[in-house]
Amino acid sequence: MRLVLCASGDGEDRPLWEQDRALPIGLAQGDVQLALDVAANAALHAEAVLSTEARLVVFPELSLTGYDLAASAVAADDPRLVPIVDACRRTGAMALVGAPLQGEDGREYIATLAVTGQGAAAPYAKMFLHGDERIRFTPGEKPAVLEIDGWRLGLAVCRDAAAPQHAAETAALGIDAYVASTLYGAGPEQSARRDRHMQERAAAYGVWVVLSTAAGSSGEFRETSGGSGVWAPDGTLVAQAGPEAGAVVTETLN
Repeated sequence: MRLVLCASGDGEDRPLWEQDRALPIGLAQGDVQLALDVAANAALHAEAVLSTEARLVVFPELSLTGYDLAASAVAADDPRLVPIVDACRRTGAMALVGAPLQGEDGREYIATLAVTGQGAAAPYAKMFLHGDERIRFTPGEKPAVLEIDGWRLGLAVCRDAAAPQHAAETAALGIDAYVASTLYGAGPEQSARRDRHMQERAAAYGVWVVLSTAAGSSGEFRETSGGSGVWAPDGTLVAQAGPEAGAVVTETLN
């Protein structure tokens, strides 16, 4: 699916992101202690959207449920998403949130939902499943590009970003940024692996890399790495959170 969100309106009083090609982003690495409580987690997502005042706000893999492979599927029109929709309407933002999703064909996916003030859509499903994910979920069929304010964003979920093939196929679609929602385990080895993946993707394709990854606990993981961040097209790290839960990184892509 190809989702396009366009800015509209004229006048010097428009926000910066409507006047030029700057894209203010927020990366929220929430601590999903409210495992499986979609309504409560959606309320926390809405608070993050309101606090960042960014045009694009990105959340980790399975952010609405935590990484619990038994979590019930969430529909794009689920009424529990209304607080996020309302927050996006108030700020003019798009939020990328993670959830298990049941497709029209009845199969289930680990999906990215794109939420705006008009509602939610599911532009992308994780392609590179691993471990027990394969028991329940179906891999997504192809890479996806999401467009916002003239920016072409290639989407990735967790292991996708660790697979060079995924980045290559996504970059071939013509992208300005590679946007990953992930979960990495705790510890220095996982943190180093996380940063290496993102740096390599940016440098290989000359695009921005934007990472929102879990911090604190998430479902089956009692601890995760944190470290959400932004890498410039030459692979340089521009901004990064620490391992603490609840941290939010803000940056403007130009």
